[in-house]
Amino acid sequence: MATAVAGALGLLWGWLWSERFWLPQNVSWADLEGPADGYGYPRARHILSVFPLAAGIFFVRRLFERFIAKPCARHVGIQDSGPYQTQPNAILEKVFISITKYPDEKRLEGLSKQLDWDVRKIQCWFRHRRNQDKPPTLTKFCESMWRFTFYLCIFCYGIRFLWSSLTSGLYYYYIMELAFYWSLMFSQFTDIKRKDFLIMFVHHLATIGLITFSYINNMVRVGTLVMCLHDASDFLLEAAKLANYAKYQRLCDTLFVIFGAVFVATRLGIYPFWVLNTTLFESWEMIGPYPSWWLFNGLLLILQVLHIIWSYLIMRIAFKALIRGKVSKDDRSDVESSSEEEDVTTSTKSPRGGNSSNGANRVNGHMGGSYWAEE
Repeated sequence: MATAVAGALGLLWGWLWSERFWLPQNVSWADLEGPADGYGYPRARHILSVFPLAAGIFFVRRLFERFIAKPCARHVGIQDSGPYQTQPNAILEKVFISITKYPDEKRLEGLSKQLDWDVRKIQCWFRHRRNQDKPPTLTKFCESMWRFTFYLCIFCYGIRFLWSSLTSGLYYYYIMELAFYWSLMFSQFTDIKRKDFLIMFVHHLATIGLITFSYINNMVRVGTLVMCLHDASDFLLEAAKLANYAKYQRLCDTLFVIFGAVFVATRLGIYPFWVLNTTLFESWEMIGPYPSWWLFNGLLLILQVLHIIWSYLIMRIAFKALIRGKVSKDDRSDVESSSEEEDVTTSTKSPRGGNSSNGANRVNGHMGGSYWAEE
């Protein structure tokens, strides 16, 4: 029995690491052994250190958010307070949970007659109830500060190895990036839920697959470039979100414009015309396709599709933000999700907020920054 199990595992292991699948013709795993220090060529066993490191990163993140990010948030005036609690009402709560969070005019009129409430009051109830489920600004600030810190540090670290073969430094860069994305895979289910949850989940899967594959297959130069291209814009987005949460709207808008320009330049410019051109066409001419070549380029193309989707979303958000910047707050419908209105309320209560008109300008005076940040 034990012999049969061992034989089956041996066949599975041989199939999993088939040279015909992973490597070009006339190349074997023995060719990638390299020198005795283990850093001449990547080795599959190096990846095993990712999983305890991912758990360590998750633990460090919790410490960072509690002892570094949270004090920084309080320093810039972000208070540790939960959302406004709505007035309890069993009928409206049942409608909110079971039917709709955005009642139309006909339903609002029916609820108004049933409760003997003014329609505007019911609209406000639903608006506050929607905002009650949203995480507080302090939580979002801490999450963004952690990501900003990691992306900035790992981007600066990775720039050093763009033109290197595998060294111990490049090994640490790869392993740290891979561990970080594994930690995001786990923490995504406990972090703030966003509209692009599914897209981000696919992105993390594709990224983990690409990092692992490119490392094992000794495509570290392509992998390093792809990771640096992504990190170049990611830390700018997190910095813009931090500025928005802290109510530094001019800085927020400036960082968002820079982020948009860098994102489009790297992911719609350098990535397809440099990286994909090399991996798809130049590599075809040099070594020809082989089974894992299709997998590798398929994952790269998935990322490019996501880049196009995100670029469209960024441009749409920027356009709507510009339009909203020209519309006064009083002209907006009360049934609209009012996260930006909450930001105005917060800013007018803040010691740095000044008067009420200043608070409104923080939303409508500069590209409608709170709107795009929430999106």
